[in-house]
Amino acid sequence: MVSLPKMNELGFFEIRLESIGGLGANLAGKMLAEAGVMGVGLNGVSFSSYGSEKKGSPVKAHIRFCGPDTNIRDTSPVERPHVVGIFHESLSKTVNVISGIYEDSLVLVNSTRTTAELKEKMKLKGGTIAVVDAIGIALEEKNRVNMAMLGALFRLCDFLDAEFMKGVIRKSLEKKYPQAVQPAIRTFERGYNEVRFETFELPAGETMPAFVRQDTPILGYETQPQGGVITNPGNSILKDLSISRAGMMPQFDDDKCIHCAACDNVCPDFCFVWDELPDKKGRPQMFLQGIDYQYCKGCLKCVVACPTEALSKSRDDDEYAEKHRVPHRFDRAIV
Repeated sequence: MVSLPKMNELGFFEIRLESIGGLGANLAGKMLAEAGVMGVGLNGVSFSSYGSEKKGSPVKAHIRFCGPDTNIRDTSPVERPHVVGIFHESLSKTVNVISGIYEDSLVLVNSTRTTAELKEKMKLKGGTIAVVDAIGIALEEKNRVNMAMLGALFRLCDFLDAEFMKGVIRKSLEKKYPQAVQPAIRTFERGYNEVRFETFELPAGETMPAFVRQDTPILGYETQPQGGVITNPGNSILKDLSISRAGMMPQFDDDKCIHCAACDNVCPDFCFVWDELPDKKGRPQMFLQGIDYQYCKGCLKCVVACPTEALSKSRDDDEYAEKHRVPHRFDRAIV
């Protein structure tokens, strides 16, 4: 039986996976737990929490390991993780993905950025940041993001047996999807081999942020606004759907566009921005100005519908989206 590298006061080694629906974090958590229990003889548990069960909505998977002599009687969410696996880098825009980490916690991010850039973006004071381009690997191997992330997690959690995990993958897929077994194993191996990590020491004199439970209300009876004011309305103008993009996004080429509105007819989130301008004969006509990427969830229905290839698919890139975003002009709303 292996020994865990660190444990909390209850004797648990805890992992939290931050993801969106459709990237397979729930299955990854179950496979991690199975590898710990069946592969190396630990006690373990895995469960997930999510709101609406749909593609693109935030998902958390929680995994606990402990020695065989310790009973697991705690199925509350993992608040103080030793390892955090962030399946979607853009989640940090709307979710505090590193909440509750320790000074020596491991943070794994699915990204193409450097560890230093991620440290700045996540506002991480100290700890170990690991990065793997799980989306790129999955696209090249024609497989799922969760297999690449699992490979990287096994590299970071070296008490788990990677060879046993390959057997779990094979057992899970070979009956229903035998053609997917080898791509899944290759994706797992590439995630294991291609993850890179760097440890950042906590600056002298600084401490990690004080831990606050995620269910602690921000407003109490002394601080809530009077009159039942809703401070965070969930309307469609203020929401940011960019965290729902699972790796791909459309790009717009104005020179090829014939302004036929085929893209707008199939877009489920009204991402396309139009303006009424005179045509060559001076007649008023609606012209497509671009895409408001705040509302684009990367479904790519517009790319399929476009008859002139004015819209093409490319890897999701926050910097491109911010630079080329054409914002909607709402005349009765403050964005």
